[in-house]
Order: sequence, then structure tokens, then C-alpha cells
Amino acid sequence: QVQLVESGGGLVQAGGSLRLSCAASGIIFSSASMGWYRQAPGKQREFVARILSDGTRNYIDSVKGRFTISRDNAKNTVYLQIDNLKPEDTAVYSCHTRRLRDYWGQGTQVTVSS
Repeated sequence: QVQLVESGGGLVQAGGSLRLSCAASGIIFSSASMGWYRQAPGKQREFVARILSDGTRNYIDSVKGRFTISRDNAKNTVYLQIDNLKPEDTAVYSCHTRRLRDYWGQGTQVTVSS
């Protein structure tokens, strides 16, 4: 059974930083592509970042230079370092992977005050 558990969200001021974590179980983590998505109030969920098993990273343009995705295969955990937070980054951030079907975590709330 695949499980993804996010943590690390919170309320921060604009310009601040957060590090989100997603602990995975039920998958061969080192072989899995892991992603982060976010959903802001009243908006559709959008892709944020992805890291492949070989370490290749992809980002949505609006977060390039501010967000860094990384993984620790020994801990079965993927991270999202978010720097220089902006109010428009306010959203629920969810971890994603795919193994025959899509799996999502429960999400962690990030709120950025101006």
C-alpha cells in the first residue's frame, strides 16, 4: 500500500522560507519519480516540481530560482525547499507519485502573509 505523508507547512511572512517533506512508503522509492503539486483557494491543482529517479529536476516557471526539490533515498523522503516566499505561493502542497496509478498525500498548508 502506497502512502505519502507531507509535513513542514505553516504560516510565514513574505520573503521567508519553508522546507516541505514527503515521506513515502509502499514503493521502491529509489526508482520512483516524485512530484510536488499545489492548489490555491478557488484554483485548480497545478504542477510545481518533479524529481526523477536519476535526479533530474523539473519546475514550473513561476518557481524557478526559489524552489528546490531534492530526495533522500535512504530516508524514502522527498523535499521541497521554498525560499523567498510570495503571497501567491499560498496553497495546499501535495506530494505525488505514480505506480500503476496516481498516489497523493493529504497535503500540507502553506500560507504566506504580505
